[in-house]
Amino acid sequence: MTHAVGASATGHGGVKPTTVLVVDDDDSIRRLFTTLLAREGYAVDVAQNGLSALEKVRSSPPDIILLDVTMPGISGFEVCARLKQNQATRLTPIILVTGLNAAEQRIEGRQSGADDFLTKPVDSTELLARVGALARQKRYTDDFDSATSIVMTIAQMIESRDGYSDGHCHRMSNYASTFGRHLGLGADEIQTLSRGGFLHDIGMLAIPDAIIHTSRSLTPEEFEQIKSHTILGDRLLANLHSLRAVRPIVRHHHERFDGSGYPDKLSGDAIPLLAQITGIVDVFEGVTTKRPYQSQSASSATHACDVLMRQAERGWHQQDLVEDFVSLITEGKLAA
Repeated sequence: MTHAVGASATGHGGVKPTTVLVVDDDDSIRRLFTTLLAREGYAVDVAQNGLSALEKVRSSPPDIILLDVTMPGISGFEVCARLKQNQATRLTPIILVTGLNAAEQRIEGRQSGADDFLTKPVDSTELLARVGALARQKRYTDDFDSATSIVMTIAQMIESRDGYSDGHCHRMSNYASTFGRHLGLGADEIQTLSRGGFLHDIGMLAIPDAIIHTSRSLTPEEFEQIKSHTILGDRLLANLHSLRAVRPIVRHHHERFDGSGYPDKLSGDAIPLLAQITGIVDVFEGVTTKRPYQSQSASSATHACDVLMRQAERGWHQQDLVEDFVSLITEGKLAA
């Protein structure tokens, strides 16, 4: 159960208190840590073993975890490793509480992904200092996530402003992340592809409505303005640390493998892989979804695959990437 704490736990202005999960099979240690942390305004939850800790994290994710190394069942090392390998919990700070063989345990703890260490018997001042430092780190991380959520919302505004059919951003995100998994990319890259699917056209927010909503063909000057959305989008994300991995997608998803794309005329492997993937997905979505400044109607997935293959033959995309993407379509594995 979560231990109640005093009014100071809410902080100034009713801010939600930082929650700490204390995991130890020793009841006296759990009570000691709970008392120390509660006095400082933390909300404290407890678990008696590794399996119970994993269930607690799943049902009520804490801000910080104080995790004993030696427990019956699965060890603290294993619990830490599982949490750090999970996309949903990998950024949760974990302090491992080690015993007599502290040096050896810290090496193993680092390998499992621990953020910090305390050695038994734990000094109360050191405990509070370590928890306080990681609480500040967690708040910064949460702030970044909040900024990301705001930008994602803005990206969805693009969808309604530009007259796309409902679900454009979600389709782009799903297509790109599915393609990434098909290619065997890692979790971080797949997350970046998912975010890039939402944000690749964020620079369109700076393009005038008269161009966005026109039903006629664009003039050369208007098309240059449309093309500038890649640079404008990159600039919009420049100060968001949490989205730095997405910027190459935003800037380079219209580059072509033969160097004839924009804005920087990159060619070959100089084009970031995730930008290449998003570019391919963007062509598919563009062919199968009518856009306001395009005269043609939406076409079938089969026709979109033909378009991509012809573009690859012209040198616009990496041939094997297009073939991999087309195989997803033909095997029915690409769901919106």
